[in-house]
This record gives sequence, C-alpha cells and structure tokens, in this order.
Amino acid sequence: MKWICKTLQRMEAQDEEFEVRLRALEGWRAEKAGEERLAEGQEFEHRKVREKRISTISAGAGGVVAVLVKVLGGG
Repeated sequence: MKWICKTLQRMEAQDEEFEVRLRALEGWRAEKAGEERLAEGQEFEHRKVREKRISTISAGAGGVVAVLVKVLGGG
C-alpha cells in the first residue's frame, strides 16, 4: 500500500511540474502574439505616416503647378 501512495505522490509532483511548464509556454506564446500584434500595429502606423507624407507632397506639388501656370500666363 505504501508504494501506491509514493507512486501517487510522484505522479502528482510530475503533474505540478508539467503544469508549471505548460503555464510558462502559454505565457511565452501570449507574449509572442503580443509582440507580433505590436509589430503589425507599428507597420500600420508607418504606412499611415508614409501615406500622409505622400499626400502632403502631392498637395504641395499641385499648389506649385498652379502658381507656375498662373505666373506663366496659362490660367
């Protein structure tokens, strides 16, 4: 009967160790997923800034063309 109790205690200890490892792995996965979402968010922000710059440059270029056309007497 003692060997059964010792075996059960050993199994419980192994289960606890397994649970600790599993929780650590789940935490790592959640952290990685958060990093990936952050990277995607940063890429989205960079894209928005780039698009805004292009829009600003295009608007500025349009204004310059309008002034040149007016100065040169085309409009």
